[in-house]
Amino acid sequence: MSLLNKKVVVFGYGSQGHAHALNLKDSGYNVSVALREDSRSCEKARKDGFEVLNLEKAAKVADVAMLLVPDENQPELYREYLKDGLKKGAFLGFAHGFNIHYSQIDPREDLNVFMVAPKSPGHKVRDKFLEKEGVPALISVYQDPSKETLQLAKDWAKGVCLNLGVLETTFKEETETDLFGEQAVLCGGLVELMKAGYETLLNAGYDEKLAYFECVHEMKLIVDLIYSKGFAAMRESISNTAEYGDYVTGKKIITKESRENMREVLEDIQNGKFAKDFILEGQAGYPILKTMRKRCRDEKIEIVGNELREMMFKK
Repeated sequence: MSLLNKKVVVFGYGSQGHAHALNLKDSGYNVSVALREDSRSCEKARKDGFEVLNLEKAAKVADVAMLLVPDENQPELYREYLKDGLKKGAFLGFAHGFNIHYSQIDPREDLNVFMVAPKSPGHKVRDKFLEKEGVPALISVYQDPSKETLQLAKDWAKGVCLNLGVLETTFKEETETDLFGEQAVLCGGLVELMKAGYETLLNAGYDEKLAYFECVHEMKLIVDLIYSKGFAAMRESISNTAEYGDYVTGKKIITKESRENMREVLEDIQNGKFAKDFILEGQAGYPILKTMRKRCRDEKIEIVGNELREMMFKK
């Protein structure tokens, strides 16, 4: 089963939506974009050369419908437009397994349900495509009445990510590892580590700009080395002083208690507690999320960072 000669509709035109739609269009597929009629993204999608469909029409004409609106908006979109609107035997795609794994969407039995999850933010998916490099992707099949869904998922991954590296997984495994990585390492863990280092130097009387350079700015330099070469090669690129400090100090920071807390984070993801809390947060209008966004924007580390970026990247 190929995407060729199929009506592909991408629902949503945000970070992932625009990348999937543009990359597939440039790969030669027949792609339209589905948006609410009052969406601010309608004009942008049209300028990018897409036919923009309203949600009701999009559901009826789609051979392949990819849901790339935010996770919390997908269940309502499915219930209102796709559950009854999609043609029999259509393909329903996701870029994250959250709503299937946590039973927020219960797809019709006749639908072919798949996932293609690029391991990159949407703007990087697009940039790497234009650079002809691509990004890795995870793919999975949840329902397969046609017996052709896996091949279609592979075609989608190739069209969007250039087949750099495609790994087959399950909706469960992708969802739980993705949430854990975001919370414990990539976002929650990393940001708190940098902030803790910055605040430790600040509280000891060191200059705030030097503290920012050492604990935040240089993080990218180390991560770039790990990204391209791995841990061992990164350590070959730094001084003996830095490498020795790495070995003798790292486990003082990531302690037994830290690892136990990571296991608790994973357990809350596995047993559905995090998903339940997030869904309730959305239903309440995101009070915690909005409060934390404002608080973080007003933090000293953010103010100092903005000042340094203005200095470093001034054109």
